[in-house]
Amino acid sequence: MDEKDLKLSPDAFEPLPKSQAQDNEKIAGPALSFGQNVWIRFKQRKAAVLSAIVIILMVVIAFGSTPFINKATLVKSNPQYANLPAKVPGCSAINGLNGKIKQNGQWVDAYAQNNVPKNKYFLAGTDYLGRSLGQRIIYGTKISLIVALVAAFFDLTIGVAYGIISGWKGGGVDNVMQRIIEIISSVPNLIIVVLMLIVLKPGITSIILAIAISSWTTMARQIRAETLSLKNEEYILAARSLGESGWKIAIKHLIPNLSSIIIIQTMYTIPSAIFFEAFLSFIGIGITAPQTSLGVLLNEGQKNFQFLPYQMWYPAIILCILMIAFNLLGDGLRDAFDPKGQR
Repeated sequence: MDEKDLKLSPDAFEPLPKSQAQDNEKIAGPALSFGQNVWIRFKQRKAAVLSAIVIILMVVIAFGSTPFINKATLVKSNPQYANLPAKVPGCSAINGLNGKIKQNGQWVDAYAQNNVPKNKYFLAGTDYLGRSLGQRIIYGTKISLIVALVAAFFDLTIGVAYGIISGWKGGGVDNVMQRIIEIISSVPNLIIVVLMLIVLKPGITSIILAIAISSWTTMARQIRAETLSLKNEEYILAARSLGESGWKIAIKHLIPNLSSIIIIQTMYTIPSAIFFEAFLSFIGIGITAPQTSLGVLLNEGQKNFQFLPYQMWYPAIILCILMIAFNLLGDGLRDAFDPKGQR
């Protein structure tokens, strides 16, 4: 190889122009806040996003139907429309959605048999008293969501406050408060509801009281455990040394750092409360007929399940969708708030 070929050009060691220079210290993207990072991670969980959309739609339908569906329309019976199957306009070719029911191995038009007017149809059929099953399912979903909101309310008030006080005080106060939680947790919720029935009539009031007494204990334990860890952090010790009161430290420092646990635990409390109400109503010690809830509809539907299975299938499907949606949403929020905990 010739020496001329080894010579470098004079501008080989000259700095590159700014247009070609690369700043290694330059941040590739804009700085994101904690909330923005959570939102980006949450959007990546397609199941959680879909569950959130489903829950929002069910809440809008359940509470938005209040002006059109009331207790008077729910308890009014129409014997001439009893046990009609679902009939959806435009689905005349789909058995089960065209008003036909199977009798002796053949599909028969139940609406024609009962002389139902042609412009009269029920999207989810009717029950044994001729009441619209669709309206009763919507109202029952509303009752389930109310119970869920009540459970979330007690979690966010009693559970969070109790857990922070127990963890912050520590010592003898913490010991006494934890023994109280153990006593409450040792009594089954079913026993509490039965005791409520001695004083109150079966209904949503006894269910709400049972939830108020015992539903917040899990939240309180988790908040207490996290508070014990956080109160020894440097920023908490600095706030205490500056003379800030306990409740100011809780509001400014503890609750923001506990927000992920609070949100995630609330999402898991809601489906448990929904199932609790449905179970109590199903066995007859919760909400009872003529009032309605998903548990009441399941109880009524299972009596005719062999011949009219749709009366049980529809409320069961709605109950499953509600519980699965809240559980998937809780999983998505857990992964979004705590990416290190993902497997």
